Amino acid sequence: MAAKREQEPITMDTFLSGIWRENPVFVMLLGMCPVLAVTNTTENALAMGLATTLVLVCSTGLVSILRDFIPKEVRIASYIVIIASFVTVVDYAIQAISLDIYNALGAFIQLIVANCMILGRAEAFASRKPLGKTLIDALGVGAGFTLALLCLGTVRELLGAGEILGIQVFADSFEPWVIMLLPPGGFFVLAGWLLLFAWIKERQNKRAAAGKEATADGR
Repeated sequence: MAAKREQEPITMDTFLSGIWRENPVFVMLLGMCPVLAVTNTTENALAMGLATTLVLVCSTGLVSILRDFIPKEVRIASYIVIIASFVTVVDYAIQAISLDIYNALGAFIQLIVANCMILGRAEAFASRKPLGKTLIDALGVGAGFTLALLCLGTVRELLGAGEILGIQVFADSFEPWVIMLLPPGGFFVLAGWLLLFAWIKERQNKRAAAGKEATADGR
């Protein structure tokens, strides 16, 4: 059975599914705490996205390598220890790189260990798949998570401060919507992106259904 799993091909869909079809934020609604809390600026959103992606890739990769050696009875506890170890490394790395970003992200860096997206990916995917496919899947899911945070952070900073990455976009006459930098602004922007994703997916489903009907009529 294990030998059969090793033969599973790695396709582009393995990477792209985490960005679009199984996006952890816009489709699966996972990791909502950092999504709403640290996306008040584009810089914070990018830093949290990259930190989470690094922990996701490293932890799921190690879980995949050790999947045949970890007893089923202690697998969840083992996954949490592995994830916590990499979160500690990322926590110290961010402190060393930029103390301002570390202070801005606050306790949400340590809370990566409780991110259900990472633990769920370790249990549902890494514990069953070979290393190569697990790493590609983790990169796709991490890219989807980072992209979602950037979407929220860019809109919130643009409307809340008239800037993107600290660069002024609107004229001085623009009156910033300060609420966008506050927690309620995170809910408003997230709701807007969810509506957009739902509308796009509905259009895709209608086109696919119309294509199937046309194919059936042609026969």
